[in-house]
Amino acid sequence: MSENRNKKLIVSNVYKVFGDHPQRAIKMLKQGIDKDEIFEKTGMSVGVKDASFEIYEGEIFVVMGLSGSGKSTLVRLLNRLIEPSSGQIIIDGVDITSLKDKDLIEIRRKKLSMVFQSFALMPHMNIIDNVSFGLELSGIDKTSRYESARGALKQVGLEQYENSYPSELSGGMQQRVGLARALANDPQVLLMDEAFSALDPLIRTQMQDELLELQEKSQRTIVFISHDLDEAIRIGDRIAIMQGGEIAQIGTPEEIIAHPANDYVRSFFQGVDVTSILGASHIARKTLPTFIKKEGFGIKSALRYIDDYNNDYGVYVEKNGKFLGLITVESLEKSTTLEEAIVDKSSILDTVPIKDLIGTVADSQYQSVVVDMDGKYKGTISKTRLLKTLDEGVSDGK
Repeated sequence: MSENRNKKLIVSNVYKVFGDHPQRAIKMLKQGIDKDEIFEKTGMSVGVKDASFEIYEGEIFVVMGLSGSGKSTLVRLLNRLIEPSSGQIIIDGVDITSLKDKDLIEIRRKKLSMVFQSFALMPHMNIIDNVSFGLELSGIDKTSRYESARGALKQVGLEQYENSYPSELSGGMQQRVGLARALANDPQVLLMDEAFSALDPLIRTQMQDELLELQEKSQRTIVFISHDLDEAIRIGDRIAIMQGGEIAQIGTPEEIIAHPANDYVRSFFQGVDVTSILGASHIARKTLPTFIKKEGFGIKSALRYIDDYNNDYGVYVEKNGKFLGLITVESLEKSTTLEEAIVDKSSILDTVPIKDLIGTVADSQYQSVVVDMDGKYKGTISKTRLLKTLDEGVSDGK
C-alpha cells in the first residue's frame, strides 16, 4: 500500500526531554541508560525517545499506547505545540523544527489542524463563530471565514445548527463542531488527540464512521492518537505502538497481530477476535504441487510430477501465477489435456477475513485456493490449518 504513496510527514530521530538540560539526558539515553535511571539521577523526564517514522499522504496513522507511553507528547511535537529536544519533523519537504514563529504559524494555518479530546467550545459564541474562531484569529474577513465554516459544518452534518449555542447540542454534536473547527481551514494534515475517547461507545462508533466517510471524500493525512485498540484497528491504515516513549512497532493491524514485535505489543491484542481482522492470506500456504501451463508440459508430465508429492491433486497456474484450477490424479488419468483435467476453479480472495471463510473451507472437498485481486495463486488453506489457527487464536506465521 504505502510504497507508491507520497511521504507527507517524516519524523527522524526525534527526542523530547522535559527538563533544564535535555542534551545531557539524550546523551545518557544513547549510552544505554534507561529513562527511569535518568529521572532518578537528573530529575529530567523522557517523553519521546528517538522516534523515526513516515506517514503517507491520505493515510490514517494511529498512535496508541498505555498512559504515559508518550503518544500525546508525540502528536504535539508534530505541530510544535511542544518543542522537540532533538531531531527533524519534515512536512512536505520542510523541516518545521527549524522554522521561525512566523513561518510556523503559516504552516499551521495552511497545512495543520488539531482536534483535542476536550471540545473546548466557547459557550458564549454560537456554532458558526466557534467553528470560524481560528480563521478570525488568522485575520480572515467575516464573509470568507463564515463561508469556510459553513462548508466545514456541512461536512459533519451540522449546517442547520450554525446559530445554536454549545449548550444546546449533545456531546457527540459538540465534538463534531470541534472537528468542523479543525476542518474549517481545509487542512492537509489533521492531528487528533484522543478525539473520541470522551464520548459514549455508540456515539464514538458513529464519529469513527463519520471520520472514515470524510476521509473517503477528502483523503487528508490523519494522525490519530488513541488508547482504544478496537478504535485503532477499525480506523487505522497503520498503527504505531508506543512503549515508554519509544515506538515499539509500526504496521497494519494485520501485520502487528500476526507478527507482534515483543510481549508488550502482543499483550495489546490478547482477547482480540483475530478471525475478523486477519485475512485468508495470513494462513494460506503453498504446500500442494503446482503445475505451470507451458508448451511441452502435458498429462504424462503432470502425473510424473505429482508422483513425487504425497498428494493426489495439485494447483494449475499460468506462467504469471494466475490460478486456473485444481487437477487430481484421477482426472489426469481420464483426460487428454490439462484443461480437461481441471476439477475445481473456485477460489477465495486473499483479503477475506478468516471468519468469513470458515464455511467455505469446511465444505470444500479439496484445500481452498487463495488468490489476490489479479487472480494470482497465493496458497491454499486446509481444514487442519484453519482449525489450528482458530485454536491458537492467532497465526504465528509458521
